[in-house]
Amino acid sequence: MVVRLPRVIWLPILHGLILNSRSRKSSEKYKLIWTAEGSPLAVHTARQAKLLGAEYAMRYGEPNLRAALDRKPALVVPLYPQYSDSTTGSVISFLGHREPVVRGFHDHPAYIAALAANIRAHRKSDFLLMSFHGLPQREVDRGDPYQRQCLETARLLAEELELSEKTFSVAFQSRFGAAKWLQPYTQPTLVELARGGRREVDVVCPGFVADCLETLEEIGITARKAFLDAGGRELNLIACLNESPQWIEALRLIASRGP
Repeated sequence: MVVRLPRVIWLPILHGLILNSRSRKSSEKYKLIWTAEGSPLAVHTARQAKLLGAEYAMRYGEPNLRAALDRKPALVVPLYPQYSDSTTGSVISFLGHREPVVRGFHDHPAYIAALAANIRAHRKSDFLLMSFHGLPQREVDRGDPYQRQCLETARLLAEELELSEKTFSVAFQSRFGAAKWLQPYTQPTLVELARGGRREVDVVCPGFVADCLETLEEIGITARKAFLDAGGRELNLIACLNESPQWIEALRLIASRGP
């Protein structure tokens, strides 16, 4: 997320309110999805890297991206399919253009094929909701291509799956703060579907290539409860690509293409 405020205003808000409250809330949520091996995101990402014969690192956290590249310069593949200034753009800025970086792969045929294969293997209903991570609307209004790329991914995926317009929809999750974010929002969309008579729905998160807090807790627990409370009967969260063989091969092709 990008917040464009003067530093003198932003820092007190960040350290006095956001970090304290979000840390407590995140800690409680992480307890619900934590595994014996640790954070699902770290576990799946490490497995992906191992299967690919690559090294993984984090922009924020450990293993540290800068330290990894200081040891061995390499092509960097941010695991964000859709480009945004706040995600991939942040990585590029952090690296200072010193290493080649793949800017995204939202329309890469192998990525789309891997998503489609994963969905076919786990679908349970005749309606699919594609939920992407949200972004403040003002960032798109300033020219960020993220929304356009999300919608293009959804279009290509629907074509690959031969979905009609009435059997899928697109929404955006993980809204934070009072500002307007990309709409429609995922959880209200699910509530509306349930109240409209939709009893079963599959949810896939194409913008996440590994299961994490936003998929497992936000969709798999919180949004599922909202859907069921509104009259739904079953919300089937389709797992992310994680270590599926077709995705690992797709990632190999994406890396081989380069920036």
